[in-house]
Amino acid sequence: MYQYNHNDQILIEERVAQFRRQTEQFLSGEMSEDAYRALRLRNGVYIQTHSPMLRVAVPYGVLNSKQLRSLAHIARTYDKNYCHVTTRQNVQFNWPKLEQIPDILAELAQVQMHAIQTSGNCIRNTTSDHLAGVSVDEIEDPRPYCELIRQWSTLHPEFDYLPRKFKIAVSGSLNDRAATQFHDIGLHLVKNEAGIVGFKVLVGGGLGRTPVIGQVIKPFLDKKHILSYLEAILRIYNLFGRRDNKYKARIKILVKETGLEKFSELVEQEWQLIRDNLEVHEARFSAMKAHFAQLNYDKNADKNLTFDQYKHENKAFGKWCENNTSKHKVDGYCIVFLSLKHPKTPPGDLTSEQLDTIADLADLYSFGEVRSTHRQNLVFADVKQADLFQLWQLLNDAQLATPNIGAATDMICCPGLDFCSLANAGSIGIAKEINEILDDMDYLHDIGSVNINMSGCMNGCAHQSVGHIGILGVDKKGVEWYQITLGGSSSNEAAIGERLGPAVPKKEIAKTVEILLDVYVQQRVEEETFLDTVKRVGIYPFKEKVYANH
Repeated sequence: MYQYNHNDQILIEERVAQFRRQTEQFLSGEMSEDAYRALRLRNGVYIQTHSPMLRVAVPYGVLNSKQLRSLAHIARTYDKNYCHVTTRQNVQFNWPKLEQIPDILAELAQVQMHAIQTSGNCIRNTTSDHLAGVSVDEIEDPRPYCELIRQWSTLHPEFDYLPRKFKIAVSGSLNDRAATQFHDIGLHLVKNEAGIVGFKVLVGGGLGRTPVIGQVIKPFLDKKHILSYLEAILRIYNLFGRRDNKYKARIKILVKETGLEKFSELVEQEWQLIRDNLEVHEARFSAMKAHFAQLNYDKNADKNLTFDQYKHENKAFGKWCENNTSKHKVDGYCIVFLSLKHPKTPPGDLTSEQLDTIADLADLYSFGEVRSTHRQNLVFADVKQADLFQLWQLLNDAQLATPNIGAATDMICCPGLDFCSLANAGSIGIAKEINEILDDMDYLHDIGSVNINMSGCMNGCAHQSVGHIGILGVDKKGVEWYQITLGGSSSNEAAIGERLGPAVPKKEIAKTVEILLDVYVQQRVEEETFLDTVKRVGIYPFKEKVYANH
């Protein structure tokens, strides 16, 4: 992973000192709330229902064990002993005291972490594939390019006050695991006809109250032009993006209203003016790649296959291997998913004890590194197959081995009314109810991959628009109701879910999910997935059953 140089460290420490003084001025009354609001947002601080919330940046989802231990210490010392993993691969603390947040930021700076640009109308944390560098379908590791973009975009003076927040995602594999089609800019590493690797550039994607699938603006872009082309897009957005209505301020609205052809022309004209001055030379690419060099894998790791014996003898271990591990590009190694969806805990939450345990296990089994995913789980990317059984036992003791990755209980869930001041309805409690019903279903693992995404408001932090089953909380005269969509997807064949019908009351939402899964089991053909069944039969059979008694 990228390691700060001397200048990086000074910049972060000076930013902490600056925000400490700004916070002191606000708390003493020297600074107005309006003036402080923009400053705290640039430092990842939101004001939620019960307390401030601090969002910590995790660039492209990569953390080392030292950083995990720092997060654990912060959770114990400044919060209520836990933190929350988000769908943008970041970490949030829900209960810090405002006057202590500069202290938290100072501690984060000691382990090369910060909260800069994790909120506000600026370029946010660049996200990527959580299997970068280890997946078998990878064209090229996207992390060096993510780091290049992070350095270019952090504190970029021209893009600090954009019309609205701006998100970039990079994928380097044949299978898109970074939801690139639903970002303001999505970048795919691709090969052209000559076998040269460059970028396919998408623009104008996004979720929220108006979900839009991004469109290809540049089928192939030479790598050396990556920063100049991104800058050209951002300049056009900054010039023409709406600032009179925050609901119409995202680039997806600008692209739609302008038209892709005209928007492309504007970007091309701007790009021609700046491309030569922002060209990235091979030496800089090489410097970035050096931070992500191949690890020192054990060449004899594939010769110890005792885990096959354990799988045969222990059904629980075998079930976990089937659901929570993935093939690694190096023989003898495995990718391991740590489920943050234990039935007894809110989706995505981690206690300080679990953070310390994960840090210890990362050091022992995965080169001291862990990644966060877009579905609020974690990954050990480089585990020897011979170590799987022992690792599984230790993860199980820490309630991190629920064998449900990709299953219906692997729900994405935002904090909802429990914490968020923007929410219209609860999410965490509903997730618990759904989990309780799903735990009683004998065929849960038989139904395969079903993505349930649930948000408490239209902002869509939990990506409900692209869930196989999407659940959106709405407020009807002070009463919580939930709208349901079916057939969404954020992978290669991206799709926005279709609304099933009228919202259902809170007391019926868990039962409704059970009905949807029952209909799928009745309608599917052989090994057909939930998503494929919805595509084939449409939503009517589901709608008919859900609203039969209404």
